[in-house]
Amino acid sequence: MPDVSSRLGAVCVYCGSSDDAEPSYIADAYRIGESFARAGLKLIYGGGGVGLMGATARGAHSAGGAVLGIIPTFLRGREQPFDDVETVVVDNMHERKMMMFERADAFVVLPGGIGTLEEIVELLSWRRLDLHQKPIVFHNPAGFWDPFFALIRHTIDARLTPPSLADAWRAVERAEDVTPALLAWNAEIYQAGAPAALRRLT
Repeated sequence: MPDVSSRLGAVCVYCGSSDDAEPSYIADAYRIGESFARAGLKLIYGGGGVGLMGATARGAHSAGGAVLGIIPTFLRGREQPFDDVETVVVDNMHERKMMMFERADAFVVLPGGIGTLEEIVELLSWRRLDLHQKPIVFHNPAGFWDPFFALIRHTIDARLTPPSLADAWRAVERAEDVTPALLAWNAEIYQAGAPAALRRLT
């Protein structure tokens, strides 16, 4: 059987950019970044040096991992780019999100606010439209994302969203389980013979 896990080279993280976040969330973000580096995964992230975003990048960088930040010009002052890693400056949010999607083979969602919600709703919408089949793993400490999952279930129960969308992600509570869950799901996708075209937005 071919080495399917080798197809996973870069993971995009969506997460909060607030330094006021629960300290345990920021500490977990750092550890998750470290785990990406140790697994040989390149981190693709929003380019900021603050909050969970900055912690994930610092964790990956400190462990010797490759990191690419993508940040719009207007957010450079607010989100304070982490200058120790490669950073691409783009014109707007749409360009940022598209580049993050295109450069990533998989996605990890950490605790975040309205910006993170916007990103993951779009990502799941594209999944529902069969535009991609990239793994999506939520870090769900103490049930942080449970209300969001309940909302998706509500739309399924109302027959407004297909039931298959409930299988579009996986969630783990512990930071140390994020990367193993991602690698395991990626292997399952290729063992099942997922078409390469579904790995990207077409």
